[in-house]
Amino acid sequence: MKRDLMRLLHTQRHAFGQAPFPSLRLRRERLARLARMTKHHQREIIQAIQTDFGKRSETEIRLAEINAVLHAIRHTRRNLWHWMRPYAANMPWRLWPARARIAPQPLGVVGIMSPWNYPWSLAVMPAIDAVAAGNSVMIKPSEHAPNTSALLAKLVPQYFTDEEVCVVEGGPEIAKAFSVLPFDHLVFTGSTAVGCQVALAAAEQLTPVTLELGGKSPAIVASDADLDRAATSIIFGKGMNAGQTCIAPDYVLVESRHLEALIQALSRAIEQQRPSDKEATGFVSPHHQKRSERLIAQARDHGCRIIDIGQHAPALVIDPTQNLELMQEEIFGRALPLISVKNIDDAITFVNTRPHPLALYAFTDNKLLQTTLRHTTRSGALVFNETLLHHAVPSLPFGGVGESGMGAYHGRHGFERFSHLRGIFYQSKRASSSLVRPPYKRWLLKLLRIG
Repeated sequence: MKRDLMRLLHTQRHAFGQAPFPSLRLRRERLARLARMTKHHQREIIQAIQTDFGKRSETEIRLAEINAVLHAIRHTRRNLWHWMRPYAANMPWRLWPARARIAPQPLGVVGIMSPWNYPWSLAVMPAIDAVAAGNSVMIKPSEHAPNTSALLAKLVPQYFTDEEVCVVEGGPEIAKAFSVLPFDHLVFTGSTAVGCQVALAAAEQLTPVTLELGGKSPAIVASDADLDRAATSIIFGKGMNAGQTCIAPDYVLVESRHLEALIQALSRAIEQQRPSDKEATGFVSPHHQKRSERLIAQARDHGCRIIDIGQHAPALVIDPTQNLELMQEEIFGRALPLISVKNIDDAITFVNTRPHPLALYAFTDNKLLQTTLRHTTRSGALVFNETLLHHAVPSLPFGGVGESGMGAYHGRHGFERFSHLRGIFYQSKRASSSLVRPPYKRWLLKLLRIG
């Protein structure tokens, strides 16, 4: 098992050594193949994902799994020529007329461990950036989405050689062996607990890692917010993929005087967006579904007020106690806690006394409050008056901070994440290098403010 993985890694590393700097033309052509693989097999991708989930909205699959990939590839192919160019670095005047440049260089082989909740896009999106940076790629998709993983393993060899991109299928043992391979970079998307294990395994090989771990992303509804607009955005973010999204709003903070009005607005939004199970999404396993329902049942058993119209829609949990499981762990399901606070300062304190989230959503048009949130909170992303859609902006970095992850990719940020930014120094023929070499002149020491 591990021997086969090492063989694939050595195959890619040898091929990379033969051509360590793929041309712009070759990189763009490889990206075009990724686009064709996704575009030409849309129906198969949709069927595989729906089979894995039992039920999943075709519209949501097209939005989040297919269009997201195609848009990212289009953005990358359009801008890659610019990203690849060496660019000037400032030179101290004392070293003139020398010049300095920064030249992006491929790392080598990038490993990708992708999750089950968006089994196509979260396997392919990091690969886009890694391929754009000139690397070879090995992908280990989640065994919890076996049909999508099998389809990816079937399609990739039709569009790429093993030296360019390859897919490794398997369960936890394969994943464990994959994480200890001496990659030049390793990307993991998943839970914080597993992310810790992956980081420890990678550390044995001094493999740099990018970890996308999620966490509890809050939504703050300020007193000036349009409650109907805020509710529409929050339910959109929570309802997408049945809440099984790492950047889904995990809980909502609102001033107590606006709590009942927000509950009514959220209830209306649920009725509008999720009136039936037509656009509903299932769970990838009975275990995940049982856990989602258990969180709601525990809150009900502890006397929490629950507003629940059925298993196809978000369930509002009003003012749960902090010792409940749904307030301790990432929900990754349809429960949506609403927590009332005295004022906006208490809401900010509530967020800041907890691990930094992958996204912080704030519903306010107050410029002073927006500035305060920028300066006093930490999160992977800060989003005003919307949820989820920042992920669709290819020029924004996507990544966490603290317990929600480390490192970011997407667009140029991903290109640079999977590149070595090599510093290059050019000495001029006109330079008088003897001036800065022994024996040192007294006037030079004065000029340098040393003596």
